[in-house]
Amino acid sequence: MSRPQPDATLVTPQVLRGWRLPEPTGGKESRGSILVVGGSTETLGAVTLAAEAALRSGAGKLQVVVPSKVAPHVSIALPEALVRGVPSTEAGAIEGSSVELFLDLVQKASAVLVGPGMADREQTQALVEALLPELKSPVVLDALGLAAVTADPGCLHHLGGRVVLTPNPTELAISLHVDADEVEDDPAGCARRLAEQAHATVGLGGATSWVAGPDGRLWEDESGGAGLGVSGSGDVRAGVVAGLLARGAEPDQAAVWASYLHGRAGERLAATVGRLGFLARELPPEVPRVLAEVDL
Repeated sequence: MSRPQPDATLVTPQVLRGWRLPEPTGGKESRGSILVVGGSTETLGAVTLAAEAALRSGAGKLQVVVPSKVAPHVSIALPEALVRGVPSTEAGAIEGSSVELFLDLVQKASAVLVGPGMADREQTQALVEALLPELKSPVVLDALGLAAVTADPGCLHHLGGRVVLTPNPTELAISLHVDADEVEDDPAGCARRLAEQAHATVGLGGATSWVAGPDGRLWEDESGGAGLGVSGSGDVRAGVVAGLLARGAEPDQAAVWASYLHGRAGERLAATVGRLGFLARELPPEVPRVLAEVDL
């Protein structure tokens, strides 16, 4: 059983209503531009899930970078997106040296998400390390995108807290170089430790979700359920975080809201489809409905 956290703020609709998201005032440019970098020839769906979730969360403009071998398929799956293909390894992973081929998109983006579906730890680490010095906007690192943080948590310090990390418990243990049992025993404490080390907001998924800010603040979210433990669910959550950042939310705010939106979307599906059996691809369309619920 995880340790109690008496100083944590429980996430509720009332808490969120007192912490309103920025409201767009015009067209798609005012709603922000999101850039999603990820995928491989074997894990293309992760990118499409994250990208749709970002748009469903209110981002206005979508740009996606994937291996060139699969770029045509992504263009069909995401007709709303600008899709750019970049060189890949023989195994189908994005080459770490390809950053210069999409720097123009990085510089135009309101927020950047790196990691969903990426393969090859060394190549991904090299890509993130080359990308970080070029960032002017907030960034979300998910899944294998955390490889650079695992190697050196200090690699994010120059970004001044404009970072959200979205590990699952296994990825958090890897990033902290600890056993999985330690994260299971104290998920909130481990999330806080990574937030402190990396100077970043950490949004940890699980049966109970935790968001830890770099200043020590902590939020606990009990929404969701067993149905969210399905392939692709974490990609959706990362996409929601990135979409909220793109529309102007602060890192802590984006992570807290995303945790609730993701969890409540799962609850809505569980009520109609069943506690188990719904798919990650069904989560993004629920996000605008949960946003509307909170706005009541």
